This record gives sequence, C-alpha cells and structure tokens, in this order.
Amino acid sequence: MTAALPWRAGADGIELHVRLTPRGGRDALEGCETRDDGRTVLKARVRAAPEDGKANAALTKLIARALRLPASAVRIVAGETARVKTIEISGDAPALARALAAITNERSGDEP
Repeated sequence: MTAALPWRAGADGIELHVRLTPRGGRDALEGCETRDDGRTVLKARVRAAPEDGKANAALTKLIARALRLPASAVRIVAGETARVKTIEISGDAPALARALAAITNERSGDEP
C-alpha cells in the first residue's frame, strides 16, 4: 500500500501540507513523512526565524523556487502560526503534482 501524498489537486492548482522547521540552518525541502495522526506532510526547513512572518515568507519563496513559479503563485491558507501549514499553489494541477513528485521522490497520483 502506498502512503498518502501531502498534496491534493484542485481545479486551480494544488493544496499542499507542509511541516516547517524554522531556524533550520538551511533552506530545503526534505521529502515526505506520515505524522502520528496519519496525515502526510512535506518536510521543509528554512533559516529564517518564526517572527514577523519571516519563516512563512521564506517557505513560500522556497516552494516557488523549487517549482519554478512566481512567488505570487504560492500562499499559506492555513496554519500561519502553526508548524503544520496548508499551502495553496496556483497553476496546472497535473504539472504541479508531477513537479512535487519529482522533488519528493513520491508518485504523483497521475501514474498507474
């Protein structure tokens, strides 16, 4: 059985669940993990501190850069002050799913 993906395709893009580690020493996306509650998240770390929205801004910039999207295509829609966040990424959902799968080494859900 394959683990659930940390993203879900929608009409206008992808909804992505991320566990953020601020002050993580470097900016990086580090693959997926299944949490104790059964939810799968993309692990991310940023150098920025979690103050004045700096870590959130660094996270959206990191995801946009990794997916080669403009920063305006990535926004936090839930969990701004929590470690686990929901990110909305605007664009072609199947293409975004393939790009996320390549980054995380997970199957995109489009494949048989």
